[in-house]
Amino acid sequence: MKPRYERPVIVRHVAGATSKFGALSATRPYKVFDGVPISELVERYGSPLFVFSEKVLRERVQELRDQLARRFADFTLAWSYKTNYLDGICRVFHQEGAWAEVVSGLEMRKALHLGVPGRQILFNGPYKTEADLEQAFRQGVRVHLDHLDELALAERVADRLGIVPEVGIRVSVADLPVPSWDRFGFNLESARAMEAVRRILRGGRLDLRALHCHIGTFIQDPDAYRLAARAVGRFSVAVDQELGVRVDTIDLGGGFASHNTLHAQYLPGDEVTPSLGQYVEKIAAGFEEAFDGAEPPRLVLETGRALVDDAAVLVSTVVGNKRLQDGRRAVIIDAGVNILPTAWWYRHDVHPAQEVYGTPEPTVFFGPLCMNIDVVRDRIMFPPLKAGDRVVIGHVGAYNVTQWMQFITARPAVVMVSRRGEHGLLRRAEQLETLLAQEEMPAWLAS
Repeated sequence: MKPRYERPVIVRHVAGATSKFGALSATRPYKVFDGVPISELVERYGSPLFVFSEKVLRERVQELRDQLARRFADFTLAWSYKTNYLDGICRVFHQEGAWAEVVSGLEMRKALHLGVPGRQILFNGPYKTEADLEQAFRQGVRVHLDHLDELALAERVADRLGIVPEVGIRVSVADLPVPSWDRFGFNLESARAMEAVRRILRGGRLDLRALHCHIGTFIQDPDAYRLAARAVGRFSVAVDQELGVRVDTIDLGGGFASHNTLHAQYLPGDEVTPSLGQYVEKIAAGFEEAFDGAEPPRLVLETGRALVDDAAVLVSTVVGNKRLQDGRRAVIIDAGVNILPTAWWYRHDVHPAQEVYGTPEPTVFFGPLCMNIDVVRDRIMFPPLKAGDRVVIGHVGAYNVTQWMQFITARPAVVMVSRRGEHGLLRRAEQLETLLAQEEMPAWLAS
C-alpha cells in the first residue's frame, strides 16, 4: 500500500532574533534560588514546588516604606491577606511593621491567630456577618462599611454591645482613567458617600474615623492614584466643613502592579511596571492638591501583589513532549492552572532549571490536568526539553496559594528560603489523607 502522506513540520529558526524594541532575551538556566540549588529543593520537598524568598519580601516592603517616609509624616502599611495569607508570609510583613488588611471573618481570625492586635486590623469586604462584626468591635478592629445594610447591622451590633466603635466607610470614585470599581462602597460623584456620612451621624451608634477607597487591581497608571487621593482628600475636607466630622485616616487600598506581564501587554512587565516611588509621588501630589498646605490625615496603603509577586517561583518537572497540529512543540509539566490560576492573567516567565541545548522554537507549556484550558504558557521561544528536566516559572507569589484548587492533583508544598540560605516548609504538600480528613460517609452508604 502507498504510505500515508504526512505534512512536514517547518519551524522558522532565527539566530539573534530581534523585535522592534531590540534583541530578544536569551534562554538562561535558573539553577539557584537565593543561594540554594533548585535540585536540592526539589529533592527535599518534591515537584511541583512553590519557593518564596524572605530576602525579596523584606526588600520590597522596606522599599515602599522608605518611599512613603520621604513624602508623608504619618502613614501605615497594611498587608493584604487575600493576596497570600500563609502564616509565614504574613509573619514577615508583620515583623516589618505592617498591619493586617482582611476581607472576611476567616481572614480576621487568621490575623488574630497570628497575634496581630485588633487595632492593627482593617476589615474591608462587602460581606461581614453579625458574628464577624461583634468579634471585630470587641477586639477594636477598624471596620470599613461597604453598604447601608451593613451600616444598619453594625449599628444594631454596637447597640447590643453598648459601645460606639470607630469605623470607616468605603467610597468609590468614578472619574478615573481606570475601570470603575463602584460595586464597592458609596460613590462620591453621586453624593451617596455624603448620604452615608449623614446616616452615621443620625444613628449616633458609630464613630466615623476613616475613608477607604480601592480603585482596582494591577493599576499601571500611577496618575489614577493622584486623582483618587485628590478626590477622597477633598471629600474629607467637605465632611469636616459641612458636618464637623474630621476623619483621621484616608486608606487608598492597594492595586499597585507587579513586574508580571499581562496577556494584553507587548512589552515585558519588568520594563513597563511603574516603580513603588512613582505611585507614592502621585499620591503625595493628590494630597497636596486636596489639602492645599494643611496637614492631611494619616495615609494607609494595603499593598499586596506588588510586594509578594516577585518573591516566589514555581518549580515544575517535564513529564513529556509532543508536536501540535500548528507546528508548536508542546511540553507537559506537572504543574497546572489548578495551582497556578494566574496563568490565565499573565504571560509568566519560564526558565529551564538546567543547561539546555538545541534551537529555540515556539513552545506551549501544558499542565497535567485532563482539561483543554490547562495552559501554563501558550507561546514562548524555548529550547528542547526532555522528560525529567525542570522549569522555573517566575513571579507567582500573589494570589496563587489563596486561589489555588485541589482539582485532579493535590496542592504542592510551599517553602521559604531565608536570607541566610536556610529553607523550610510554609505549607505541607497535600496527600490523599488531606482530602479524606474533611469527608464524611452517611450511614446508609457505609454498609
